[in-house]
Amino acid sequence: MKEPTLGNPQNTIAVLQKYNFSFQKKFGQNFLIDTHVLDKIIRSAEITKEDMVVEIGPGIGTMTQYLACAAGKVAAIEIDKALIPILEDTLEGYENVQVINDDVLKVDIAKLAKEENGGRPIKVVANLPYYITTPIIMGLFENHVPLKSITVMVQKEVADRMQVGPGTKDYGALSLAVQYYAKPYIVANVPPNCFMPRPKVGSAVIRLERYDEPPVQVEDEKLMFRIIRASFNQRRKTLANGLKNSPELQFSKEEIEKAIEGIGKSVSVRGEALTLEEFAALSNLLYESERMRTKE
Repeated sequence: MKEPTLGNPQNTIAVLQKYNFSFQKKFGQNFLIDTHVLDKIIRSAEITKEDMVVEIGPGIGTMTQYLACAAGKVAAIEIDKALIPILEDTLEGYENVQVINDDVLKVDIAKLAKEENGGRPIKVVANLPYYITTPIIMGLFENHVPLKSITVMVQKEVADRMQVGPGTKDYGALSLAVQYYAKPYIVANVPPNCFMPRPKVGSAVIRLERYDEPPVQVEDEKLMFRIIRASFNQRRKTLANGLKNSPELQFSKEEIEKAIEGIGKSVSVRGEALTLEEFAALSNLLYESERMRTKE
């Protein structure tokens, strides 16, 4: 297999000029031009020849070349049609790469893993556009894609949000959702000069290692996430008011206050003060209360 040729600015510029490529703001395109960062991503994703990797947003194929050298198989999903002829060129000779021209939010990745990897867990690696990071990560978890890990480059602020705990300003629905499904840790901080064009903000590589079993037990996962979303939708309000005002939830004021007191909290507590364990306990109490009500 060929050695990667992309990853330094000169080669990236040469490819872009050859195809007269212009960056699309709507796709949030920022291509990596630092080989040290690329090496770090591949190392921290712990990719071996046994692995199938799904890469989201390969761009001109910079990281794809590195992934192809490390993995058994790579499926690269790219939304921008203008990049497909470039990828055919830069990935020529990398026999283990399949390029899929589609919107990742419309691709059935669980089906792809089943067909291409016999249903065994895949690894996801990506340099994610900032505007779509959360829907992509949540889609992978909530659709129960067989996953070993997700190693992604995201906006620094989003990476921080994924790993913080209660009581901090960055703590929210994304923190709780990520920590329910996976163990997050930041691998590296990446400055803007490692990209072309330069983004206005710093980035970070974060690895999310999927749990075999979630760290908390809930009767109804979807209900817990509706409760979490409702409690952060209006951060300034108390948890009780957030849950009462949510169109997604159908609980009475009495049911909500009784459940909050049932987890040992005051009814004036805010959602940002609760841990994942407390949200799970609250969800289970409200689930029980709903069950009793429908029995009557």
